[in-house]
Amino acid sequence: MGNLAIAMEPTPLRTDQDGVVRVGGTRVTLGSVVYSFQEGSTAEQILEQYPSLRLADVYAVIGYYLRHREEVEAYVAEQRRQAEEVRRQDEARLDRPGIRERLLARRTSKSPF
Repeated sequence: MGNLAIAMEPTPLRTDQDGVVRVGGTRVTLGSVVYSFQEGSTAEQILEQYPSLRLADVYAVIGYYLRHREEVEAYVAEQRRQAEEVRRQDEARLDRPGIRERLLARRTSKSPF
């Protein structure tokens, strides 16, 4: 009977130029996979949601999350906080008094003829 060669494989996670952790060579974020898993999705269901992923990578990411839960959850929480801050800044910058009303008035004043 032959021996099974056990090799360490790298986790299929990479950090992009913006500091966002993505899965494999895809644009799918670690946070997206973790959120789906936390919501009860199986690896196969996550693959259905994100068909650009590989099933082995989804399982590897779930395993990584389970072994490093505290660090991953802290990272995901920080990413959510940053995204919320950017959204608030964008809304504040774009929400000048009356701009929404002017845009809506302009849209309704245009005649289709």
